[in-house]
Amino acid sequence: MSTKVVVIGGGYGGLRAIEFLAKHKDLDITLIDKNPYHYLQTEAYGYIAGRFDIHDIAIDLDKWCRGFKKRVDFLYEKATAVDYEKQTVTTEKKEISYDYLIIATGAQTNFFSFIEGLRENSYGVKKLMRAYNFRKEFENLIYKKLENEEISGTDEINLAIGGAGLSGVEVAAEMAHVIEIYSKTLGERAKKIKIYLIDASDTILPGMSRFIIEKTHKRLQNVGVNILTGAFIEKLDKTTIYFKNGDTLNYHFMVFTGGIKASTLNENTQGEKNRIEQFIPNKELNINGTKNVFAIGDCVELKDIHGKILPPTAQTAEKSAEYVANVIIDRITGRTSKPFDADVSGMFVALGGKYAVGEMFGFLKVKGYTAYLLKKAITYAYFLGLHFRINAGYKNRIKGGS
Repeated sequence: MSTKVVVIGGGYGGLRAIEFLAKHKDLDITLIDKNPYHYLQTEAYGYIAGRFDIHDIAIDLDKWCRGFKKRVDFLYEKATAVDYEKQTVTTEKKEISYDYLIIATGAQTNFFSFIEGLRENSYGVKKLMRAYNFRKEFENLIYKKLENEEISGTDEINLAIGGAGLSGVEVAAEMAHVIEIYSKTLGERAKKIKIYLIDASDTILPGMSRFIIEKTHKRLQNVGVNILTGAFIEKLDKTTIYFKNGDTLNYHFMVFTGGIKASTLNENTQGEKNRIEQFIPNKELNINGTKNVFAIGDCVELKDIHGKILPPTAQTAEKSAEYVANVIIDRITGRTSKPFDADVSGMFVALGGKYAVGEMFGFLKVKGYTAYLLKKAITYAYFLGLHFRINAGYKNRIKGGS
């Protein structure tokens, strides 16, 4: 009898886990996701700024699963609950039994409740629809400037990015670069569009190396981004951001990348959690004292062997996915598993156009076009792997007639 493995979440971690598990025979694998697509969130910065299209950042999960030649089933439904004793996952329509379960539901934007008006007046990038809405606003702004229309009764337009972590920095840099390109079309009007990157920390990219912080800061200044660090947002309304020190900033629209919290499934599932509802697992990434339920990626607090919390990146999600897939095979075959041990192999920051900053293996430091090419190569390899499965799935669908 086949061993049933259920994966909840078609993000970076969920797909990587399936890639590894599908190499082994006698596994019956089901992927459950509330969306019919995989969202390449790491490329959101280029999509928002209009440099990428929808087909560059989203792929069809059903076709991807079909690429495994009937080894993997896709269930397009929202998982609502997990029953550890019955070993079932409840969706909006049915119950699915499992022998092993991987929860890989990712995270959502944490619109902090202590900042009045934040949720109502800003966009996130964790969900494709929010990124799409923000892109429309940005493109509409460029069009109005092209037509020389007055916007909000003023010539000067301020675009705010709340949160100077990786996502916020990349969005700010790409938008500033696109505005610079449009200066050939808009002329002096382009100078009236200003980007503000806001963070409560004393520095951009808190927690990253001095090299990345310094080179990124310089690049942001060169492309015209206004950096406000140590800036605590108290509240915002439709037109104004109010800071705790009494300063204000009029803005046209704002994207917020300043924090994350786990998905709603975590709230409805038993297990020890931290303050942002991420699961706190054991050393083998099991949750709630189980031996057959795992959590990977952004929905779980992941630490290295020394107890340092790992950043919630695609790289971390994929490493935890590979580890859990191997642990499941070890459990099935009766082998003993080692504790989860991962580190950050490298970090690249896209900084507008063909420019990036990055580090690899703790000693290789690159910037500019070289870093851009390396980052592009990593992204392209991932994208190529996805489309290899999609193409195989499309062929299987044609052959199967469904």
